[in-house]
Amino acid sequence: MSQYIKFSCERVGNEIASFRGLAELNGYRRRLLRLHLIGVDRKGIGFGNLSIRDAATIHFYITGSATGGLPEMMLTDCTRVVGYDFEKNSVRFEGSAIPSSESLTHAAVYESDPGAGAVIHCHDSKLWSAVLNQAPTTSDAAEYGTPEMADEIMRLFRRTDVRSRKIVAMAGHKGGIISFGKDLEEAFAVLMREKKNLS
Repeated sequence: MSQYIKFSCERVGNEIASFRGLAELNGYRRRLLRLHLIGVDRKGIGFGNLSIRDAATIHFYITGSATGGLPEMMLTDCTRVVGYDFEKNSVRFEGSAIPSSESLTHAAVYESDPGAGAVIHCHDSKLWSAVLNQAPTTSDAAEYGTPEMADEIMRLFRRTDVRSRKIVAMAGHKGGIISFGKDLEEAFAVLMREKKNLS
């Protein structure tokens, strides 16, 4: 298991069936890679992840851990999260890949907003600095991929305008930004709107 995964994992199925959103997921990943919003850092560590809700369920498909730099996702590079427990810091999943380290963060968005159909987690230091404390922002004590981060996401849904802004600055995860929407098109458009505001 990756040293960057902070939750316990239980694989409940070795394979996932092909899902309708895989081509769309790859299309937006390519765009994010070109913009260096996901990828691999100088130390060779992958960053950034995307997910798509599985219909009207709490289940979702998410890119696997350490896949940020892959030019194209295969089905085996994704997992389907079929259960999670924030208190127990655990994730149940199907597929051969290990779920992204931010799986609990994505789960918190889906649980908090039934209208959210896709989540993007990316890194952009300039954009992060611009939206930090200007957009809904998590506590700097909440580290990535932890139940504390999931709690912070849910707190923002209760106490801020994050549902309409659809963007979160992760104060405890330098450069980390979450955007979401009814689909990947909207989640990506939120990022592009915020980047345009920097110009």
